[in-house]
Amino acid sequence: MSQAVLECHNISKHYRQGDQLLTVLDNISLTVNAGETLAITGPSGAGKSTLLNLLGGLDECSSGYVAVKGRRYDSLSGKVMAELRNHELGFVYQFHHLLSEFTAVENTAMPLLIRGLKRQQALGQAADMLARVGLRDRQGHRPAQLSGGERQRVAIARALAASPACVLMDEPTGNLDETTAGHIQQLLTELNRELSISFVIVTHDRQMACAQQRLLSLHEGQLQESSPV
Repeated sequence: MSQAVLECHNISKHYRQGDQLLTVLDNISLTVNAGETLAITGPSGAGKSTLLNLLGGLDECSSGYVAVKGRRYDSLSGKVMAELRNHELGFVYQFHHLLSEFTAVENTAMPLLIRGLKRQQALGQAADMLARVGLRDRQGHRPAQLSGGERQRVAIARALAASPACVLMDEPTGNLDETTAGHIQQLLTELNRELSISFVIVTHDRQMACAQQRLLSLHEGQLQESSPV
């Protein structure tokens, strides 16, 4: 049986608007196993990004709890939670969020430097990961010197450099053309097979969604399993 690397149990998220309580997520449970890839789809405003933020420990649940490798977020201090994110989770967004003044290899090394690795070791690991995503010859380039697809590859390399248990992605191909998006999906498939890192991908891209091992749909606060075919 596969080990659960990320799980949430009966989580809900409410926001108060005046005297009304708005429920965005309603009693959701989910288990992501080691090496598993899954996509979450749903209409705009359904709460997909909210769910991803809860899974990543970037926001707090109104009820229920989230855990990585059995460690519940609600039992951790802010400092310990930040350390857990750095060690066990990676993040990729629609916009790459690379730091413009740093090179591709320096951007990729950021999570490792934050962890406290010595600069040369961090840069070495970052260079290896950039080579894995096909950017061996672009390591010294700054974001402005890279194409959109290359910048997203750097963002993926940064998310993977610290060998997390799971990478959370929010519309990773939403800002790319169809051909480049297809290349990114092929890259993710290869990296998942080689590294056995789990991916949770929020996407409107049907082709990307159907390429994952599991497909779930978020609608009216509920998460339902769908067929990827």
